[in-house]
Amino acid sequence: MIDPLVVETVIEAALREDIGFCDLTSELVIPADATADFSLRSRHDIVVAGLAVAAAVFRRRVPDCRLELEVADGARLGPGGRLGRVRGSARGLLSAERTALNLLQHLTGIATLTARYVALIAHTKAVVVDTRKTTPGLRALEKHAVQIGGARNHRLRLDDGVMLKDNHIAVCGGITAAVARARAGAPLLTKVEVECDRLDQVREALAAGADVIMLDNMDPPMLREAVALVGGKVPLEASGGVTLDTIAAIAETGVDFISVGRITQSAPAADIGLDVTLT
Repeated sequence: MIDPLVVETVIEAALREDIGFCDLTSELVIPADATADFSLRSRHDIVVAGLAVAAAVFRRRVPDCRLELEVADGARLGPGGRLGRVRGSARGLLSAERTALNLLQHLTGIATLTARYVALIAHTKAVVVDTRKTTPGLRALEKHAVQIGGARNHRLRLDDGVMLKDNHIAVCGGITAAVARARAGAPLLTKVEVECDRLDQVREALAAGADVIMLDNMDPPMLREAVALVGGKVPLEASGGVTLDTIAAIAETGVDFISVGRITQSAPAADIGLDVTLT
């Protein structure tokens, strides 16, 4: 679900940033006609994401390179698992190596962490969703990785839905007024979500006609009260400081969605290496 033009824009900017005028090391020490044969291998358990993006980096730098992708996004590999193989100009492949790995490791890290969150609440009806806490310029790729990890995307951008947070509500003078203004001007099919951190706000948001209610930083006992109060009339999203240690207890309260900023904001990069292929 990534437009190729978005991918090309990211790759162009990343290569320009990393290479500069030239790959000085490769130009000085690698013969112009030298070829290389490399394999991409995992160093630990991963959920692969961004492999086609990494392949596009190599093709951008070495258009005639030979690429053999042995898995697809979503594959689960253990230590030593091979993702694919690339052959071609040694200079070109080495100059693209870091950019390709940066993107592949980052996106795979997001998918791998997301899968851990998803697995912890598989016994409940709750769904993990992401947030707008993404790396500037990489949102489309990061949200793709979230989907690969088994979660769902929340808003893609600010124009993708109405979310009335505490500051919006304060400026408007209250939840009821804020929802009325949003409803009056929003496109017909646009949902209106309201952030609440108290039960009285949940009541007001429900009465005002919110389509979705976000329960912000509520502990499990309060979340259960909110679930009972709403009674299934609208979906409920739990949010705020969710971790691997707390997500199961949150999901077991009966909420519909749990937004987790950490899956994009704090995911560690996967350890994937580009090694000379041994035949």
